[in-house]
Amino acid sequence: MQTPLNASASTAGALLSGSTFDVPQFQREYSWGVDEVTEFWQDLRNSLDAASYFLGLVILTEDGQRKHVVDGQQRLITLSLLATAIYHEAMRRDRKALADRIQADFLRSIDYDTDSTDPRVKLSDITDDTTFQTILETGSPPFFSDPDSVSAKMAASFDYLRHQLVKDLAVDPFKRLGKWTDFLTNKLYFAVFVHPDASSAYQVYEVINTRGKELTTADLLKNYVLSQTPPAERGQRYQEWRSLARQFPAEGTNNFVQYIRHVVTVHSGHILPKDLFAFLAQRMDSSAKKPPNALELMGLLHSSLPLYLQMIDQTQPGPANPEQLRIFSALNSLGVIAVRPILLAVADLPDAAEGMRFILQLVVRRIVVGNLGTGNVERRFGEAAKRVRDQRDWRSLKAELADLNPAREDFVGQLKKRSFNKNLLGFIRRSVIQGTMTPEREGVLYFVWTKQAPIGSMGEDEGSFWASTIGNTFLSHLERRPGDIESWEDFKGMMLPSAVGGEAVTEIQKLGDWNGANVESLGASLAERAGEIWY
Repeated sequence: MQTPLNASASTAGALLSGSTFDVPQFQREYSWGVDEVTEFWQDLRNSLDAASYFLGLVILTEDGQRKHVVDGQQRLITLSLLATAIYHEAMRRDRKALADRIQADFLRSIDYDTDSTDPRVKLSDITDDTTFQTILETGSPPFFSDPDSVSAKMAASFDYLRHQLVKDLAVDPFKRLGKWTDFLTNKLYFAVFVHPDASSAYQVYEVINTRGKELTTADLLKNYVLSQTPPAERGQRYQEWRSLARQFPAEGTNNFVQYIRHVVTVHSGHILPKDLFAFLAQRMDSSAKKPPNALELMGLLHSSLPLYLQMIDQTQPGPANPEQLRIFSALNSLGVIAVRPILLAVADLPDAAEGMRFILQLVVRRIVVGNLGTGNVERRFGEAAKRVRDQRDWRSLKAELADLNPAREDFVGQLKKRSFNKNLLGFIRRSVIQGTMTPEREGVLYFVWTKQAPIGSMGEDEGSFWASTIGNTFLSHLERRPGDIESWEDFKGMMLPSAVGGEAVTEIQKLGDWNGANVESLGASLAERAGEIWY
């Protein structure tokens, strides 16, 4: 029978000197930056003369001789870095007894039978723990070229604390070192909860961090995967997870989660972002859909990664052929992500490129005539992706998504007069000029008439109507529009010579005025040519 949850108040000195601590794999990596460390330092510095200072909650589970830190690792690591700075300053100023006290209480435990020592705090990641222990041992933070890495953040935190401590000691080093040591050892308090069951640490972590605190979906998913991994394999699984996560931008934990959701969508059908963790951990009613287990999920993430990375960045190595890469580039230029599950599902089929071309056609047609960015459309794409995977055939998409696929006359009619964003207009215009569904990104798109430069005879109302239509666009090699264009003749003289290959220079040059009728006529011509390419 489990003993009740044990809670107590403890000084930092008593807590750290009484045990040794591991930060397990399911924990978030050290993430404190300059703001958090500055606040930590200032709070402690301003409380140095107080009778006590409460540093917060620490939740632990016991596993043999060492304790696992379920919550509170950011404070424990930062406190260890500050204790390290005090230790090395004490050694430098020949206060060896005080330094020995700091080391024994905060930094290293001593085996009195063998005189060997072990770190008081160890991190689960080998690289980051090596950095942490090197800082503690040498008092010199290594340099890291990637400022967003965990090791770089620890090094930066230590460097800040060390410099602040040196400034604080300047007035009376001997007295201040003693004051800091006494404060950390006897006046700094934690509220400590020790959970009796180490095997439930993953669940404790999840509960604590989802009640009143922000825990990312990536953290929850890592926690779930590791909780479903046999203990002997968790170290390897943790490294695999980190390796996958590092393939995505540091600011893109959402990008990594999005990748996971897209992979799961291919396997199980459409999953809402907010439901991804609950679905995988089977915390919701999903009787109609079967989630992959943790081992299956890792296999899916590994196998899909090379192609997915190519969808994001076409310069990456991977299985996609040149035509597929051009399709990925086209979809990226349009900002379309929702079809990536279908692309993953189609990629393994013998006629993958043809299936991907159909998806690109559908996307462009739908954007021009309707709206692609609705939740219902994404859901239908997700469910379609699973059926393609199950049936090993993408051609059923033609019937299944037929209502999203407008007729050519609707496409041409909308493109003639409808206002669009500059991104789409540039893509369509390049498509028409280059005669392909996957155009190269050549030239800069300019609106001929703008409110800031109302050239020609169009008034504000008429100009505003046509301003964001395809007929009012022009592709140029110039990086910036000349500021002294004040008339239609100025535009022709300054801009037409910079046109990209294939632009309607001759046709535009013949126009004596830039008015609504001419814009409409050019737009109609471009729309008809676009219809030939996209149908």
